[in-house]
Amino acid sequence: MIPSYKRSPRSIPFVSRPHWSRCLIAICATLCITGAQATPSDPERGRYLVEALMACDNCHTPRTSDGYVHAKRFSGGTQLFSDKDYSVRGSNISPDLETGVGAWSDAELGAAIISGVNPKGRLAPVMPSESYRALTPSDLDAVVAFLRSIPAVKSTLPPQERHGALEPRRATPGAERPFSEKDLADPIKRGLYVASLSRCMSCHSSDVDGAPDPVGHLGQGGRIFRTPAGVAVASNITSHPTKGVGAWSVDQLKRAITQGTDRDGRPLAPTMANLSKAHFSRMTEEDLDALIAWLRTVPPE
Repeated sequence: MIPSYKRSPRSIPFVSRPHWSRCLIAICATLCITGAQATPSDPERGRYLVEALMACDNCHTPRTSDGYVHAKRFSGGTQLFSDKDYSVRGSNISPDLETGVGAWSDAELGAAIISGVNPKGRLAPVMPSESYRALTPSDLDAVVAFLRSIPAVKSTLPPQERHGALEPRRATPGAERPFSEKDLADPIKRGLYVASLSRCMSCHSSDVDGAPDPVGHLGQGGRIFRTPAGVAVASNITSHPTKGVGAWSVDQLKRAITQGTDRDGRPLAPTMANLSKAHFSRMTEEDLDALIAWLRTVPPE
């Protein structure tokens, strides 16, 4: 029980009116600042970003032929990514204190997402931080809040092997820095935002020196993906009427993105088909419409 205390009016120190006014201003300012800092992030918004657009499970959750192993969600992926500079699997991003990111600060987790660095140094460039630089501050906070809210899962993964410089990759033009809430009110800018977070051009831009080049070869396709199901080649998704998707209807594009089928309804290669069904099928209509509107603006090549 908390004891209560009574004080007589005479025991309250006298404060002159000007001084008291200044105190009130200071108190109000402090409350306003504290309130602004204490505004809770929206983990449900973070869930949508992680599950529908950023598709974090694709690298960070183990899987079998039947799909993701949800009991070990975000404990680390099974796919090995390697080239001349590194060999790595998707790390444990659950809030486990020892093997995950539970001991990281929010700032450290945010830096890993948008800058590709963790407390020990730079991450391998397969971590698509260049695509996540576009995150609005509130959306980045929401992603961090969601990752804090999921169950902690302990895992043991081989350490990342580095053999050379780990240079960050190039962002999609126009998505090199954080968007604002005002940007998202513009359908075309919102479409670019969705495309960046969904890494559309990381897959569909041609390679230059072993990395996708969204600046010089935006959406031109040609990247090769070797998966357990076979070899897939990324399609041209520019607005070219024959090489690209310029002649596709809105409904055809929507089915390709959310159902993983081509213009004629045939299944796309597993990489895109898997992402479509597991993640992009969850896109809101607003985001899907904006994405297609932006794709219409990609120069034909």
